[in-house]
Amino acid sequence: MRTKITELLQIEYPIFQGGMAWVAEHKLAAAVSNAGGLGIIGAASAPPEVVREEIRKCKELTDKPFGVNIMLLNPNAEEVAKIVVEEGVKAVTTGAGNPGKFMELWKNAGVKVIPVVASVAMAKMMERAGADAVVAEGMESGGHIGSTTTMALVPQVVDAVSIPVIAAGGIADGRGMAAAFMLGAEGIQMGTRFVASKESIVHENYKNQIIKAKDIDSVVTGMSTGHPVRSLRNQMTREYLKLEKENADFMELEKLTLGSLRKAVQDGDTVNGTLMAGQIAGLIRREQTCREIIEETVQQAQECIAAQGQHK
Repeated sequence: MRTKITELLQIEYPIFQGGMAWVAEHKLAAAVSNAGGLGIIGAASAPPEVVREEIRKCKELTDKPFGVNIMLLNPNAEEVAKIVVEEGVKAVTTGAGNPGKFMELWKNAGVKVIPVVASVAMAKMMERAGADAVVAEGMESGGHIGSTTTMALVPQVVDAVSIPVIAAGGIADGRGMAAAFMLGAEGIQMGTRFVASKESIVHENYKNQIIKAKDIDSVVTGMSTGHPVRSLRNQMTREYLKLEKENADFMELEKLTLGSLRKAVQDGDTVNGTLMAGQIAGLIRREQTCREIIEETVQQAQECIAAQGQHK
């Protein structure tokens, strides 16, 4: 499956794995890359040396290209930006901020820079800054979200920039991939589907909540704080939404979520943990290997595209 993204990154399939905090570590990234996609290590707020260690461990498990996701608001962002170059990482995806100040460093080292954007204005800004591609992520996705749906965002971003666009948010199978191509995307990014993969280090309790989830089981908290997050409903989200209705202050809300993603991922706390997942969770019905996920998605996408050709 050749697209501008497979050529840009020298990968087999134009499928990215989301750089999810606490979830996207070296084993998952290597498994996705070995299966022909682009595995991504989520640097999140990890200490720089931990990120270096993750990159080195990933290299031991794969000789294929993989990326690192850098949250630019993180105080360690500058150090991580340098580590990526020192360790010869092929690509970075960025979130929460403008990667402009690192662009020269990365470009000189041949690192492909692919910011995650939630608006046309941001996509244009990233193109001007020198990005090689952008991930246009709709609000259907799990974790931190924007305010526009994937269906509306992707074609508008495609029309606004000349660099390749990767569609993200609400994609969990080949139908979503085929739809993304129809909207003008050159690739897709999946997060929730890979959270429930066999190679994911996420606690079984968390995976089971995704597998059991129905279409209406995700909810958005943090609308009042300007930091909306999508996760599966549980005791913690109910409590959070109740406090939001009562106009609780930011610190009180923060107390509720402090360390809650780690609780879900590592301890399997499905009551008080944050079970980040997209609206697509209802489509995920079993735990599979990353290779099975990628091959099944690609085959289904090809079948969808071929079927559409026959309808003409």
